[in-house]
Amino acid sequence: MNAPVQLTDVQKLYGTGSGAVTALGGVSHSFTQGTFTAVMGPSGSGKSTLLHCAAGLDEPTSGEVHLAGTPLRGLDETALTELRREHVAFVFQAFNLMPALTVYQNVVLPLTLAGRTPDSAWVAKVIQSVGLDQRTKHRPNELSGGQQQRVAIARALACSSAVLFADEPTGALDSQTALEVLTLLRDQTRAAGQTIVMVTHDPVAASYADNVVFLVDGQIVSESPTHTAESIAAELAQLARLAAARRSPEAGVPR
Repeated sequence: MNAPVQLTDVQKLYGTGSGAVTALGGVSHSFTQGTFTAVMGPSGSGKSTLLHCAAGLDEPTSGEVHLAGTPLRGLDETALTELRREHVAFVFQAFNLMPALTVYQNVVLPLTLAGRTPDSAWVAKVIQSVGLDQRTKHRPNELSGGQQQRVAIARALACSSAVLFADEPTGALDSQTALEVLTLLRDQTRAAGQTIVMVTHDPVAASYADNVVFLVDGQIVSESPTHTAESIAAELAQLARLAAARRSPEAGVPR
């Protein structure tokens, strides 16, 4: 099966020598086409680092990343930018909206920059799905933080890119809007074959994904293709205890 995102033995170190910190410790994983994957783990487990390396926003210390069929190692920043513009959409915790543009203009901006004509019907559907159809002419400073996050989500969805990376995409949303956005993300994988990789700490958000990958200390320690919010929360709690035990000064000391 086609895998638009592939990581092979990806290691990411920060710092050098004895002070080096391992954020990813040799991660290998394929995110196949038309799947929605949630990446979870305790704080400091390497979730965001995995996302950044997979998206070509951060370069691994070693290992290989293939994005949309292209190996990232050796690409200069111009080539990386062109690859992401053509094949990738992002939703990050920083909204990165253009203050001078309206909601509608912000949503279609990536398409405009790529020289693509927006599908007006699809853009309208996406904007409506995030509850902003009455706000299309407003500018970011006229919106709440949650509304700005909805614009960022709509912008990513409007591109219909092969891959969508999302870092806590529903964190600033009310519960009803969050569920509507998660449903839309899930539907995108089925209807459009889009591959979505979402970092989240929320078991309810993760339960909308097809697959949940759990990280501890930069390593994938388990994977669950069938899950409920309750089972995900239980697994996360267990992994948090495991991570705390590993980091304890007394870990490994016989009792």
